[in-house]
Amino acid sequence: MKEFTKLTKDEIENQYYLRGLRPNYQTEVIPKWIKKSKDYSEKVKPKFNLKYGKNERNVLDLYSVNNSKIFLLYIHGGYWQRGDKSVYSFLAEPYNNLNISVAFVNYEMCPQVKFSNIKYQIQQAITYLWKNADELNINKQNFNLMGHSAGAHLTVEMLMTDWNKINSFMPHKFINYSVAVSGIYDLIPLLQCSENERLKLNHKEAIDESPFYRTFDLNENLLIAYGSKEPPDMQRQSIDLFKKFSSLTNSISLLPIENCDHFDTVDCIGDSNSNLFKKIMNNIVKTL
Repeated sequence: MKEFTKLTKDEIENQYYLRGLRPNYQTEVIPKWIKKSKDYSEKVKPKFNLKYGKNERNVLDLYSVNNSKIFLLYIHGGYWQRGDKSVYSFLAEPYNNLNISVAFVNYEMCPQVKFSNIKYQIQQAITYLWKNADELNINKQNFNLMGHSAGAHLTVEMLMTDWNKINSFMPHKFINYSVAVSGIYDLIPLLQCSENERLKLNHKEAIDESPFYRTFDLNENLLIAYGSKEPPDMQRQSIDLFKKFSSLTNSISLLPIENCDHFDTVDCIGDSNSNLFKKIMNNIVKTL
């Protein structure tokens, strides 16, 4: 694998312009996810657009299960600038079938807000869920996170949060298990990508907002997963984060997802026969 620092600007663009690597993404992949999500939503009738903040996109959908002992919050991707919770709600079905309640969160994105503002919105959403857990039938003793792509970055950001500093009624740490799939944790390469036209990151912000360049006390369990068919430097993102923190804790694990590109890994999240799904379930249920 070629070192990131030795990649040319064109090589970085080719590896990080992920939509360009999947020509049917807009015409087939997204429509498929939208249809599956619409069909499942019509079947189970979740609680739509629960308001957790003041902005228009500060809403979440809750696919709850009666007497569920496990809760999972899903954070969607889209390069922090596109995407919507409604596209991914089909992922709730296999988890609901195993008595797991799932929520999907929206957030204001770039360039409407600064990149650094997005993590604060997710913190606000989690605070809302924690504060209203009884009313929403959420078990705070088994509160889990999962994110894909930009959502994976935000998932790791939540593990770096001292929740008691966010709100005094919350414990310092409480997230039971987290799954970060196909994420970007070192933002420096994005400074040379066309995607940064809307992110508007500068060098200081790229360092400050990169989990890779920070340290934290990882008490919660974290699974980092990536597709074996993702571009080499995208794979490097997950591998390097694992290497950095695995030397400090045994609560972090790494899973290459065979024969999957950046978008196939989303389908694996919702495939009860996939190795990723089975590993998630083994670890979430183990803590009951």
